[in-house]
Amino acid sequence: MSFIVLIIGFFFLIKGADLFVEGSASIARRFNVPAMVIGLTIVAMGTSAPEAAVSITSSLAGQNDMSVANVVGSNFFNILIVLGFSSILNRLPVQDNTIKKDTPFLLLISGLLLLFGLNFNINRMEGIIFLIFFAYFLIATIKSAKNIDNDVSTETATTAELEFVNESPIMKTILLSVIGIIGIILGGDMVVDSATNIATSFGMSENLVGLTIVAVGTSLPEFVTSVVAVKKGETEIAIGNVIGSNIFNILFVLGLATIISPITISMFALIDIIFMIAITLLLYLFMKKNNSLNKTQGYLFIIIYIVYMAYTIMR
Repeated sequence: MSFIVLIIGFFFLIKGADLFVEGSASIARRFNVPAMVIGLTIVAMGTSAPEAAVSITSSLAGQNDMSVANVVGSNFFNILIVLGFSSILNRLPVQDNTIKKDTPFLLLISGLLLLFGLNFNINRMEGIIFLIFFAYFLIATIKSAKNIDNDVSTETATTAELEFVNESPIMKTILLSVIGIIGIILGGDMVVDSATNIATSFGMSENLVGLTIVAVGTSLPEFVTSVVAVKKGETEIAIGNVIGSNIFNILFVLGLATIISPITISMFALIDIIFMIAITLLLYLFMKKNNSLNKTQGYLFIIIYIVYMAYTIMR
Protein backbone atom coordinates (compact mmCIF):
# COMPACT_ATOMS: atom_id res chain seq x y z
CA MET A 1 0.00 0.00 0.00
CA SER A 2 2.87 2.37 0.82
CA PHE A 3 4.27 1.96 -2.72
CA ILE A 4 0.89 2.95 -4.21
CA VAL A 5 0.72 6.02 -1.98
CA LEU A 6 4.31 6.85 -2.98
CA ILE A 7 3.45 6.72 -6.70
CA ILE A 8 0.32 8.83 -6.17
CA GLY A 9 2.42 11.28 -4.15
CA PHE A 10 4.94 11.59 -7.00
CA PHE A 11 2.07 12.22 -9.41
CA PHE A 12 0.72 15.05 -7.25
CA LEU A 13 4.23 16.51 -6.85
CA ILE A 14 5.07 16.52 -10.55
CA LYS A 15 1.63 17.57 -11.82
CA GLY A 16 1.39 20.19 -9.08
CA ALA A 17 4.76 21.65 -10.08
CA ASP A 18 3.69 21.68 -13.74
CA LEU A 19 0.43 23.52 -12.98
CA PHE A 20 2.20 25.97 -10.67
CA VAL A 21 4.79 26.86 -13.32
CA GLU A 22 2.15 27.19 -16.05
CA GLY A 23 -0.08 29.44 -13.95
CA SER A 24 2.70 31.55 -12.46
CA ALA A 25 4.49 32.07 -15.77
CA SER A 26 1.25 33.10 -17.46
CA ILE A 27 0.54 35.65 -14.71
CA ALA A 28 4.10 36.99 -14.95
CA ARG A 29 3.78 37.45 -18.71
CA ARG A 30 0.54 39.38 -18.25
CA PHE A 31 2.51 41.86 -16.14
CA ASN A 32 5.17 42.11 -18.89
CA VAL A 33 7.88 40.29 -16.96
CA PRO A 34 10.62 39.44 -19.53
CA ALA A 35 10.50 35.85 -20.80
CA MET A 36 14.18 35.42 -19.88
CA VAL A 37 13.49 36.29 -16.24
CA ILE A 38 10.49 33.92 -16.12
CA GLY A 39 12.60 31.07 -17.49
CA LEU A 40 15.45 31.64 -15.05
CA THR A 41 13.26 32.01 -11.97
CA ILE A 42 9.74 30.54 -12.04
CA VAL A 43 10.45 27.67 -14.46
CA ALA A 44 13.76 26.73 -12.80
CA MET A 45 12.22 26.80 -9.32
CA GLY A 46 9.16 24.91 -10.51
CA THR A 47 11.19 21.88 -11.57
CA SER A 48 12.73 21.82 -8.08
CA ALA A 49 9.41 22.26 -6.26
CA PRO A 50 9.10 18.49 -5.51
CA GLU A 51 12.49 18.49 -3.74
CA ALA A 52 11.43 21.56 -1.76
CA ALA A 53 8.11 19.99 -0.74
CA VAL A 54 9.70 16.69 0.37
CA SER A 55 12.62 18.25 2.26
CA ILE A 56 10.48 20.84 4.05
CA THR A 57 7.87 18.22 4.95
CA SER A 58 10.66 15.93 6.23
CA SER A 59 12.10 18.78 8.28
CA LEU A 60 8.70 19.53 9.83
CA ALA A 61 8.34 15.84 10.70
CA GLY A 62 11.83 15.77 12.23
CA GLN A 63 13.10 13.31 9.60
CA ASN A 64 16.38 15.12 8.91
CA ASP A 65 18.14 12.23 7.17
CA MET A 66 15.53 12.16 4.41
CA SER A 67 15.61 15.95 4.07
CA VAL A 68 19.34 16.03 3.32
CA ALA A 69 19.42 12.75 1.37
CA ASN A 70 16.64 13.94 -0.94
CA VAL A 71 18.58 17.09 -1.90
CA VAL A 72 21.95 15.35 -2.26
CA GLY A 73 20.44 12.37 -4.08
CA SER A 74 18.55 14.66 -6.47
CA ASN A 75 21.78 16.51 -7.26
CA PHE A 76 23.48 13.15 -8.00
CA PHE A 77 20.64 12.15 -10.29
CA ASN A 78 20.56 15.53 -12.07
CA ILE A 79 24.26 15.44 -12.97
CA LEU A 80 24.84 11.74 -13.57
CA ILE A 81 21.53 10.60 -15.07
CA VAL A 82 19.82 13.72 -16.45
CA LEU A 83 22.98 15.15 -18.05
CA GLY A 84 24.39 11.68 -18.74
CA PHE A 85 21.31 10.55 -20.67
CA SER A 86 20.92 13.97 -22.39
CA SER A 87 24.54 13.97 -23.61
CA ILE A 88 24.10 10.44 -24.99
CA LEU A 89 21.12 11.69 -27.02
CA ASN A 90 23.04 14.69 -28.33
CA ARG A 91 26.26 16.62 -27.75
CA LEU A 92 25.57 19.35 -25.18
CA PRO A 93 27.35 22.67 -25.82
CA VAL A 94 27.97 24.74 -22.69
CA GLN A 95 27.68 28.53 -22.49
CA ASP A 96 30.69 30.47 -21.19
CA ASN A 97 28.61 31.93 -18.35
CA THR A 98 27.82 28.40 -17.11
CA ILE A 99 31.52 27.46 -17.06
CA LYS A 100 32.87 30.72 -15.62
CA LYS A 101 30.13 31.59 -13.11
CA ASP A 102 27.29 29.16 -12.48
CA THR A 103 29.21 25.88 -12.06
CA PRO A 104 31.99 27.41 -9.90
CA PHE A 105 29.21 28.93 -7.77
CA LEU A 106 27.62 25.48 -7.44
CA LEU A 107 31.01 24.08 -6.35
CA LEU A 108 31.38 26.91 -3.82
CA ILE A 109 28.04 26.33 -2.13
CA SER A 110 28.53 22.54 -2.21
CA GLY A 111 31.80 23.09 -0.33
CA LEU A 112 29.94 25.38 2.07
CA LEU A 113 27.40 22.61 2.72
CA LEU A 114 30.26 20.23 3.53
CA LEU A 115 31.86 22.83 5.82
CA PHE A 116 28.60 23.39 7.69
CA GLY A 117 28.07 19.63 8.01
CA LEU A 118 31.48 18.78 9.43
CA ASN A 119 30.13 19.07 12.96
CA PHE A 120 27.20 16.80 11.91
CA ASN A 121 24.70 19.61 12.29
CA ILE A 122 23.35 22.50 10.21
CA ASN A 123 21.82 25.20 12.39
CA ARG A 124 19.33 28.00 11.64
CA MET A 125 22.03 30.64 11.21
CA GLU A 126 23.69 28.51 8.54
CA GLY A 127 20.28 28.07 6.91
CA ILE A 128 19.93 31.87 6.80
CA ILE A 129 23.37 32.10 5.16
CA PHE A 130 22.15 29.68 2.46
CA LEU A 131 19.10 31.86 1.81
CA ILE A 132 21.28 35.00 1.59
CA PHE A 133 23.45 33.26 -1.02
CA PHE A 134 20.26 32.25 -2.84
CA ALA A 135 19.00 35.84 -2.91
CA TYR A 136 22.38 36.95 -4.28
CA PHE A 137 22.28 34.25 -6.97
CA LEU A 138 18.73 35.17 -7.96
CA ILE A 139 19.52 38.90 -8.24
CA ALA A 140 22.75 38.25 -10.18
CA THR A 141 20.94 35.86 -12.54
CA ILE A 142 18.14 38.33 -13.28
CA LYS A 143 20.63 41.15 -13.90
CA SER A 144 22.63 38.90 -16.20
CA ALA A 145 19.46 37.88 -18.05
CA LYS A 146 18.51 41.50 -18.64
CA ASN A 147 22.01 42.31 -19.90
CA ILE A 148 21.83 39.59 -22.56
CA ASP A 149 18.12 39.99 -23.29
CA ASN A 150 18.92 40.69 -26.93
CA ASP A 151 20.93 37.50 -27.32
CA VAL A 152 18.97 35.62 -29.99
CA SER A 153 20.06 32.09 -29.09
CA THR A 154 19.35 32.53 -25.38
CA GLU A 155 16.00 34.17 -26.04
CA THR A 156 15.08 31.32 -28.38
CA ALA A 157 15.95 28.76 -25.71
CA THR A 158 13.80 30.55 -23.16
CA THR A 159 10.90 30.77 -25.60
CA ALA A 160 11.14 27.02 -26.22
CA GLU A 161 11.13 26.37 -22.50
CA LEU A 162 7.97 28.46 -22.10
CA GLU A 163 6.02 27.04 -25.04
CA PHE A 164 3.47 25.54 -22.72
CA VAL A 165 2.44 28.93 -21.27
CA ASN A 166 -0.93 29.94 -22.73
CA GLU A 167 -2.70 33.27 -22.61
CA SER A 168 -5.58 32.12 -20.41
CA PRO A 169 -8.04 34.23 -18.39
CA ILE A 170 -6.41 35.65 -15.24
CA MET A 171 -8.74 33.78 -12.87
CA LYS A 172 -7.90 30.49 -14.60
CA THR A 173 -4.15 31.08 -14.26
CA ILE A 174 -4.51 32.00 -10.58
CA LEU A 175 -6.58 28.86 -10.02
CA LEU A 176 -3.91 26.75 -11.78
CA SER A 177 -1.24 28.20 -9.48
CA VAL A 178 -3.29 27.52 -6.34
CA ILE A 179 -4.13 23.96 -7.43
CA GLY A 180 -0.44 23.44 -8.23
CA ILE A 181 0.64 24.56 -4.75
CA ILE A 182 -1.95 22.29 -3.14
CA GLY A 183 -0.73 19.37 -5.27
CA ILE A 184 2.90 20.03 -4.30
CA ILE A 185 2.10 20.19 -0.58
CA LEU A 186 -0.18 17.14 -0.64
CA GLY A 187 2.25 15.15 -2.78
CA GLY A 188 5.20 16.04 -0.56
CA ASP A 189 3.34 14.85 2.53
CA MET A 190 2.31 11.57 0.85
CA VAL A 191 5.85 10.87 -0.42
CA VAL A 192 7.47 11.45 2.98
CA ASP A 193 4.91 9.35 4.87
CA SER A 194 4.96 6.44 2.43
CA ALA A 195 8.76 6.49 2.05
CA THR A 196 9.12 6.41 5.83
CA ASN A 197 6.76 3.42 6.02
CA ILE A 198 8.76 1.63 3.30
CA ALA A 199 12.00 2.30 5.16
CA THR A 200 10.54 0.93 8.38
CA SER A 201 8.97 -2.18 6.86
CA PHE A 202 12.12 -3.18 4.93
CA GLY A 203 14.61 -2.14 7.61
CA MET A 204 16.03 0.55 5.32
CA SER A 205 17.39 3.83 6.66
CA GLU A 206 15.70 7.14 5.86
CA ASN A 207 18.99 8.20 4.29
CA LEU A 208 18.89 5.30 1.81
CA VAL A 209 15.23 5.83 0.87
CA GLY A 210 15.77 9.57 0.46
CA LEU A 211 18.92 9.06 -1.61
CA THR A 212 17.33 6.56 -4.00
CA ILE A 213 13.54 6.27 -4.34
CA VAL A 214 12.57 9.77 -3.20
CA ALA A 215 15.48 11.53 -4.95
CA VAL A 216 14.73 9.85 -8.29
CA GLY A 217 11.01 10.60 -8.02
CA THR A 218 11.46 14.28 -7.20
CA SER A 219 14.03 14.69 -10.02
CA LEU A 220 11.63 13.54 -12.74
CA PRO A 221 10.67 17.14 -13.73
CA GLU A 222 14.34 17.99 -14.41
CA PHE A 223 14.76 14.75 -16.36
CA VAL A 224 11.69 15.33 -18.54
CA THR A 225 12.51 19.03 -19.12
CA SER A 226 16.09 18.28 -20.18
CA VAL A 227 15.28 15.32 -22.45
CA VAL A 228 12.47 17.24 -24.19
CA ALA A 229 14.80 20.24 -24.62
CA VAL A 230 17.54 18.08 -26.17
CA LYS A 231 15.08 16.42 -28.57
CA LYS A 232 13.90 19.88 -29.67
CA GLY A 233 17.51 20.92 -30.28
CA GLU A 234 17.57 23.37 -27.35
CA THR A 235 20.59 21.66 -25.81
CA GLU A 236 21.68 24.64 -23.68
CA ILE A 237 18.54 24.27 -21.56
CA ALA A 238 19.55 20.77 -20.39
CA ILE A 239 22.70 21.95 -18.60
CA GLY A 240 21.24 25.24 -17.40
CA ASN A 241 18.23 23.43 -15.93
CA VAL A 242 20.44 21.01 -13.97
CA ILE A 243 22.92 23.59 -12.65
CA GLY A 244 20.09 25.95 -11.65
CA SER A 245 18.10 23.18 -9.96
CA ASN A 246 21.14 21.95 -8.00
CA ILE A 247 21.87 25.47 -6.76
CA PHE A 248 18.21 25.89 -5.80
CA ASN A 249 18.21 22.53 -3.97
CA ILE A 250 21.17 23.42 -1.75
CA LEU A 251 20.50 27.08 -1.06
CA PHE A 252 16.72 27.38 -0.96
CA VAL A 253 15.49 23.89 -0.14
CA LEU A 254 18.05 23.07 2.57
CA GLY A 255 18.18 26.70 3.73
CA LEU A 256 14.42 26.83 4.33
CA ALA A 257 14.28 23.30 5.77
CA THR A 258 17.07 24.17 8.24
CA ILE A 259 15.35 27.34 9.41
CA ILE A 260 12.19 25.31 10.08
CA SER A 261 14.17 22.71 12.02
CA PRO A 262 17.99 22.42 12.47
CA ILE A 263 19.28 19.39 10.58
CA THR A 264 21.45 16.62 11.99
CA ILE A 265 23.94 15.23 9.46
CA SER A 266 24.87 11.54 9.64
CA MET A 267 28.28 10.17 8.64
CA PHE A 268 26.69 8.55 5.58
CA ALA A 269 25.16 11.89 4.56
CA LEU A 270 28.57 13.53 4.92
CA ILE A 271 30.10 10.91 2.60
CA ASP A 272 27.30 11.56 0.10
CA ILE A 273 27.98 15.31 0.20
CA ILE A 274 31.68 14.67 -0.54
CA PHE A 275 30.67 12.46 -3.48
CA MET A 276 28.32 15.20 -4.71
CA ILE A 277 31.21 17.68 -4.71
CA ALA A 278 33.44 15.19 -6.56
CA ILE A 279 30.96 14.64 -9.42
CA THR A 280 30.22 18.38 -9.63
CA LEU A 281 33.96 18.98 -10.01
CA LEU A 282 34.12 16.23 -12.66
CA LEU A 283 31.26 17.92 -14.51
CA TYR A 284 33.11 21.25 -14.38
CA LEU A 285 36.31 19.69 -15.75
CA PHE A 286 34.43 17.98 -18.58
CA MET A 287 32.66 21.22 -19.53
CA LYS A 288 35.83 23.30 -19.35
CA LYS A 289 37.80 20.86 -21.53
CA ASN A 290 35.70 21.12 -24.69
CA ASN A 291 32.93 23.59 -23.79
CA SER A 292 30.53 20.67 -24.12
CA LEU A 293 29.47 17.24 -22.86
CA ASN A 294 29.73 14.30 -25.24
CA LYS A 295 28.36 10.76 -25.49
CA THR A 296 31.42 9.11 -23.87
CA GLN A 297 31.16 11.36 -20.83
CA GLY A 298 27.42 10.63 -20.68
CA TYR A 299 28.01 6.88 -20.49
CA LEU A 300 30.67 7.45 -17.81
CA PHE A 301 28.21 9.50 -15.73
CA ILE A 302 25.61 6.72 -15.86
CA ILE A 303 28.17 4.07 -14.89
CA ILE A 304 29.33 6.19 -11.93
CA TYR A 305 25.71 6.56 -10.77
CA ILE A 306 25.04 2.80 -10.95
CA VAL A 307 28.26 1.99 -9.06
CA TYR A 308 27.61 4.56 -6.32
CA MET A 309 23.99 3.47 -5.88
CA ALA A 310 25.18 -0.14 -5.54
CA TYR A 311 27.65 0.99 -2.86
CA THR A 312 24.90 2.97 -1.11
CA ILE A 313 22.54 -0.01 -0.99
CA MET A 314 25.25 -2.36 0.34
CA ARG A 315 26.71 -0.07 3.02
